[in-house]
Amino acid sequence: KKVLREKSTIMSDKKVTLVADNSPIEVDKEIAEMSGTLKHMLEDIDVDEAIPVPNVSFAILEKVIQYCEHHKDDAPNTDAKDEPSSDDIAPWDEDFCKVDQATLFELILAANYLDIKPLLDLTCKTVANMIRGKTPEEIRKLFNIKNDFTPEEEEQIRQENAWCEDR
Repeated sequence: KKVLREKSTIMSDKKVTLVADNSPIEVDKEIAEMSGTLKHMLEDIDVDEAIPVPNVSFAILEKVIQYCEHHKDDAPNTDAKDEPSSDDIAPWDEDFCKVDQATLFELILAANYLDIKPLLDLTCKTVANMIRGKTPEEIRKLFNIKNDFTPEEEEQIRQENAWCEDR
């Protein structure tokens, strides 16, 4: 918490207070506005008011802020054709996503709720890379998913989706 505050003090003097799990954290307004959700909230309220961030735990909010602070100077990617593939993950981003599955999925939910598209893209690409080349059985094992299909239902699904198999 302290490191994030010290880093952010250098950037600007407009601060906002975000509250998750009843714990406040102060961040630069420009960092908070990287979230579409928070940007809209800031347009509707006085900057001096604490902004509640429900649906996001304090620990995950700190990770989201860490991501935003690292990427604050990135140019926005407006051209969908230039969207990097799941192979194009920067080393810092790759390290950022080296977390347990529960944290990774909480980051996905937070990025979606807070409307931070680059973070959502990164975390989803990380999951895509985790399942790339794996069989359905391996994916179920990786994510601890119970198979509730009968063998007949599985075969029917395989036949219906044979067009998308790598052959």
